Amino acid sequence: MTTSDIYNAAQLIERIQQVGFLPLLDSGIVGYSAEEMVTDDCRYVVFSDGGWDWPLWKWKGPIVTDGDCMYGKFFNKKAGFVSREWWSDLCNYRRHQYPAPAAGSIEEAILATLNEHGSLITRQLRSLCGFDGPKMRSRFDAIITRMQMGCYIVTGDFVYPRDRHNHEYGWGWSLLTTPEQLYGTAACQCPRSPEESFQRMFEHLRTILPQADEKKIKRILL
Repeated sequence: MTTSDIYNAAQLIERIQQVGFLPLLDSGIVGYSAEEMVTDDCRYVVFSDGGWDWPLWKWKGPIVTDGDCMYGKFFNKKAGFVSREWWSDLCNYRRHQYPAPAAGSIEEAILATLNEHGSLITRQLRSLCGFDGPKMRSRFDAIITRMQMGCYIVTGDFVYPRDRHNHEYGWGWSLLTTPEQLYGTAACQCPRSPEESFQRMFEHLRTILPQADEKKIKRILL
């Protein structure tokens, strides 16, 4: 993998389309993350006055809205990008590993709420689903992460608070939605069996990541 040569969102979009699957941060495989592929100027930096800058972090929104890819916690519960070309295979395999939410479950209620509203930031979704009590936030976040791993929920964009000068600030909030809402039902359908999808993805990653052992590649996909 060529590293440290990307300096804008358009180039990162191109790289995502090339590799198909790209973790945002450390993946456990040297050189295989967006953070390692961008130039030093695009990485996280803290200034002497306490401020910070992280161009890569700010690119996430434009990449998700313009890059023809999915974003969410897909890789061992960590965030990353998946191109449209490879999404149907990942969705096919993961939904086999994480069966559809059971009737009456909180997962079913979450999907129903997202389908009703189209997209919601996490705290709005949490409130509408009744997770407002003490210590409920961490439980709800764990459920959302699991549903992202199962390819039932993705991030459709990012929303940032604004200061009195109408400038965006802070880390931003994920605007959660379903992949069907974002790209349609057909994007989540695959003609292969889950096992065939897994093998296709595994062979692809083994080709582009010859330096990685099989266990590390499988950890990305499982």
